[in-house]
Amino acid sequence: MSIARVDGRVQPARSGDPKRVGPYRIIGRLGSGGMGTVHAGLDPAGLRVAVKVIHPAQAEDHEFRARFRREVQLSSRVHGPCLIPLLAADPDAETPWLATAYAPGLTLDQHLAAHGALTGATLYAFATGTAQALAAIHSTGVVHRDVKPQNVILTPAGPRVLDFGIAHAADGTSVTRTGVMTGTPGWISPEHYRTGTAGPEGDMFAWGTLVAYAATGRPPFGTGAPDVVAYRVMSEEPDLDGLPDELREPLTKALAKNPAERISADAAAEECARLLAGQATQVLGAAAEPEPTQISDRLTTAWNLPSVEDPAWSLPTPPRRKRALITAAAVTAIAVTAVSGGIVALYNSDDRTDVTLTSDRTTPSTPSTEISAPIGASGTTASGTPAETTFAPAVDPRTIRIPKDPLAGVANPAYTRAGDETQPHPDEWRASTTASSPEERDAEKTIRDRMTSMLATKDMDFMKPTITFNQRAQTMIVTGGPVPQLPENYQEVFRRAGEMAACSALAHRLKNDPATWSYGRFAIYWKTSDLDATALGYGEATDGCISEIAGEWHGDESGMATAEIPSSDMPEIRVADATVKAIVATWNTNTTETKDDPITLNDGISLGFDPVEHAAYVWTDDPNSRFTSHASQSNLRGTVEEAVCRKLTLEFHSNKSWEYTRWSVAVYDAYTDSRQFIGSGTCTL
Repeated sequence: MSIARVDGRVQPARSGDPKRVGPYRIIGRLGSGGMGTVHAGLDPAGLRVAVKVIHPAQAEDHEFRARFRREVQLSSRVHGPCLIPLLAADPDAETPWLATAYAPGLTLDQHLAAHGALTGATLYAFATGTAQALAAIHSTGVVHRDVKPQNVILTPAGPRVLDFGIAHAADGTSVTRTGVMTGTPGWISPEHYRTGTAGPEGDMFAWGTLVAYAATGRPPFGTGAPDVVAYRVMSEEPDLDGLPDELREPLTKALAKNPAERISADAAAEECARLLAGQATQVLGAAAEPEPTQISDRLTTAWNLPSVEDPAWSLPTPPRRKRALITAAAVTAIAVTAVSGGIVALYNSDDRTDVTLTSDRTTPSTPSTEISAPIGASGTTASGTPAETTFAPAVDPRTIRIPKDPLAGVANPAYTRAGDETQPHPDEWRASTTASSPEERDAEKTIRDRMTSMLATKDMDFMKPTITFNQRAQTMIVTGGPVPQLPENYQEVFRRAGEMAACSALAHRLKNDPATWSYGRFAIYWKTSDLDATALGYGEATDGCISEIAGEWHGDESGMATAEIPSSDMPEIRVADATVKAIVATWNTNTTETKDDPITLNDGISLGFDPVEHAAYVWTDDPNSRFTSHASQSNLRGTVEEAVCRKLTLEFHSNKSWEYTRWSVAVYDAYTDSRQFIGSGTCTL
């Protein structure tokens, strides 16, 4: 459903506009078109959404309803970088609707009209991001079929491809109106004009015209009557005058008349990313470290559009219901490929991180792993007697460890459920209540702040946790959801963040107030409806919060999976880039002794961060078979430890909000067809 946007800002609601659509409160309009209206909405937690509502006349058309239902089904399949996720929809409602995350900014054609053609690194970032988006779409077997300037929004965090109004599955299972040409003149492929064929190759032809238009400000096949434009598309070469020489090759491949000769979306993204890397170096400047090594990192670093803020969004929101839960949706960019390991962002500190992605985080995050500050310390000793007032030197909260056995030596603790391995029961969740005492409220705030800090680095802080207490079960409960269309790996990160935040908070409480604090057990739930939730995990703060083997920390698959999700934190991105380069440089310096062959950045070494256990994960799928022997893996392990700890320690001492002190490295094993961990450790600060 293609809907015209005025300028991305909220326009006043009109007479007859709905007050609510589904769970969303409508505060104005974003645009309208022949098929429906896009309203500006807020969910119960204040998340900004765009709600598309079908016109009544269209809703009465059974064929249209079938196509709209198909649109919803296809959109729910697609997750990836530079895409706008579907949050919720009701194609069978009396007035059908769907809701997507709100993307601030002008469409490409609006931006070109107001500011002229894209140039430099921003242009290369645009080409890379839009190709990535199409690659994600095509990987799910979906064809967009309407790639055009009106369907790309230039947000402060990067380009966003939207509108699957006429998208269909590549297998041909679509619902279309017989004899009707879909698409927009000038952005339709030659084979679509001739035979109506619309496959991934057609999307790539439209991508080529889109990037050329962004670079020159002119449609490459000109303007005019639709039949004239169609003739040029089918028989004439595109006008690429003014296009940077480096972009000519991928665009020429995309604009080939023969669809079999066109570049794929994956190949276009990789080729443009290589071009972007050189541009990103110029953006960082001579005094800065070189460009990021991963595609999405480069995109974010190079993107240069101003932040967009609209006062109309700042309307007061109604008070939350007791125990209300957020109903936001996830960004897939991060259902993004692990290979990108970079950034794709949709939400800011309030609702989205479109704005904060472009600047370093300056507010120190609350520690959340073993090296974390104690919370809720009262002015009493373990026996309950008043403690003496002392003035100790300031202690770096990052160096205070989580108590491994907080009740050691305590004779009669208030928490009596230690060692109980009984799994959580839904009745315990239903019977839990919100914080009622100052101590519970303090613990609630600490856990929420820590989880938000961890989730924000992965652009997941839209998953707001609800903290409740079941005094009878001596259990504190962290609940998330429901979030429609949420990728499974997001829910897993929520579980890990909730367990770590709850465990560390409870451990400090038990250590400081063992005689009065009765909560030592925690459970993590994911809400599936207003009345039901599923237990994701549980544990006890008396068992220790960090997984160790023989007293040593070791990386694991869950930490690696979290690290592979792209970061939206600029210090992490900067350190990751510098560290990968340091690994390559250190390896090459050591080759005189190890006799190994030198390596380059093309040998597939990647680095990502797990904010839950404050660990840097290094991995390589070893595309050039450099690390197949035990000797080379041993050398890699030593190289990683040396280079990673040097960079992490340097950042730790220069950046008061930096908390990463652990490292782990994994290498692809052809025999098991999986990555195998070859080393882990904790850096000496």
